[in-house]
Amino acid sequence: MAIGIAEHLLERPVRSVLDVGCGEGGWLRPLRALRPSLRYLGLDSSEYAVKRFGTKRNIRLARFGDTAAAIGASKFDLVVCSDVLHYIDEGELEKGLAAIAAATRGIAFLELLTREDDPSGDLRGFKLRPAAWYAEHFARAGLIACGMQCYAGPESVVHACALDVLPGRS
Repeated sequence: MAIGIAEHLLERPVRSVLDVGCGEGGWLRPLRALRPSLRYLGLDSSEYAVKRFGTKRNIRLARFGDTAAAIGASKFDLVVCSDVLHYIDEGELEKGLAAIAAATRGIAFLELLTREDDPSGDLRGFKLRPAAWYAEHFARAGLIACGMQCYAGPESVVHACALDVLPGRS
């Protein structure tokens, strides 16, 4: 789905993916199954994941708030951040979101749970924030909601239909 939405907006195949908070790089295999030649970069704060899989899966050590320093001025067709944001403190989240927005050439897939989703299970470290809180922070970073937990970056919004990216939509 994320590849399809990014390609619809870009009007071409996805060539590059940044996976922020990638863990062991679980998105790499399914992404490469769809686009074998795509360039993948994973970032994770786990020294274990980087030591074990970093070289083979192109995973670098970086905290969420250090995304900008880890990627420099690089741009990506698709930025993935799955099951991470609801664990990040506000200050670090704002820094990381700004970097994600700046790096997003196509879309950012920001999969997370909110207070309204009524999450269950192991919630250790989980930040139970309302959806409106995330919508405000995403908008402040320059990310525009386009549905299905996908957000157009500031430079990709110009390619979207106006109805797809209405300001204030969450």
